[in-house]
Amino acid sequence: MKKILTRGLLPLGLLLAACGGSPEDGYVIATNETAAGTEAGGNEAAHANEGAVTLSADKIAAAGVQIGRPLTGGTGTIDLPATIEGDPQDTQVVSAAIGGRVVALTRNLGQSVGRGQTIAIIESREAAQLKGEVEASRARLALANSNLGREQWLLAQRVSPEQDLIAARTAATEARIAYRQAQSQVSAAGGGGGGLNRLGIVAPIAGQVIARPVVLGQTVAADSELYRIANLGRVSLALNLKPEDAGRVKPVNIVTVTAPGRQASARISFLSPALDPQTRQVPVIATLDNRGGQWRVGEPVTAAVQLSGSGGGSAVRVPTTAVQMVEGKSVVFVRTAKGFQATPVSLGDAAGDTVIIRSGLTGREQIATTGSFTLKAELGKGEAAHED
Repeated sequence: MKKILTRGLLPLGLLLAACGGSPEDGYVIATNETAAGTEAGGNEAAHANEGAVTLSADKIAAAGVQIGRPLTGGTGTIDLPATIEGDPQDTQVVSAAIGGRVVALTRNLGQSVGRGQTIAIIESREAAQLKGEVEASRARLALANSNLGREQWLLAQRVSPEQDLIAARTAATEARIAYRQAQSQVSAAGGGGGGLNRLGIVAPIAGQVIARPVVLGQTVAADSELYRIANLGRVSLALNLKPEDAGRVKPVNIVTVTAPGRQASARISFLSPALDPQTRQVPVIATLDNRGGQWRVGEPVTAAVQLSGSGGGSAVRVPTTAVQMVEGKSVVFVRTAKGFQATPVSLGDAAGDTVIIRSGLTGREQIATTGSFTLKAELGKGEAAHED
């Protein structure tokens, strides 16, 4: 076997001159096997240190790196744009039952209204006809009741036959029906109004006026919208989901609603079983408590929709600021005794300012939540120095 004698840092010539020495002279005999082992050990050490960033606690603080734990629980969310709308169950359109000229509008946008309060008055010839029929039927009913009373007296005096009493009773009943029918027609059109040719339109529910598309003096046709009233103690959130995302959402899931300076939780109350024919997405409605009045109808917001799990486990989520790309791979910097270790991870769906980690983390680690770009730069310096 070929042997090489080495001692300290002797030059090559001295090494060759010492070939006749022995181990007792202080030389180390290196065989091919030991040399190969030394080289392999060096490669393993280098591989073990790959992705490691050595930083003291003081340097970590000076670099602005913040440390935290991944978020666990649930299975993430999907961020979507949404719009605040009035709750369909507590929103009603007030329309004109007859055509005519609007002579009074007693409520403006944003004002409160009670159920049964008169909020508009329409002047119309049709209103005059309806009210005239009420008056005429009332007079006919009074006459029929008078005839019925007279026939009852005559029958008691044995002056009039019972057949006349039956006819009078029938006429009174018909007059009463006609009177009630005339009243119902006026009530269906609105009722009241203060004049023979005027009808008052009343509020069907209590709430706030959120729309008033007509102005005073305007001539409107039958069924024209006069007001839109909503009870804003509860509002709705209208949003659309992709079909593949809708399969991970249930009607009881939570939706986190965010707007500048405000945040609240809503609950999904409707998940459409059919796609919208125009958007080819799934319409979703979530109900939001608004008794504090902080949400406005028509306001654009951001909705983070909670997803239901499909694998049975809790998701691990990290801030998006914790993820960096190193050599084409997504990594998260995990805290170690000497600094950080760049740990490759597999990413899932984005969840607001967080992202789901499908694999690579258990959720019990301490990671760099902010300042990970600085650690990436330090990692690059270390690799460059290792190459030199």
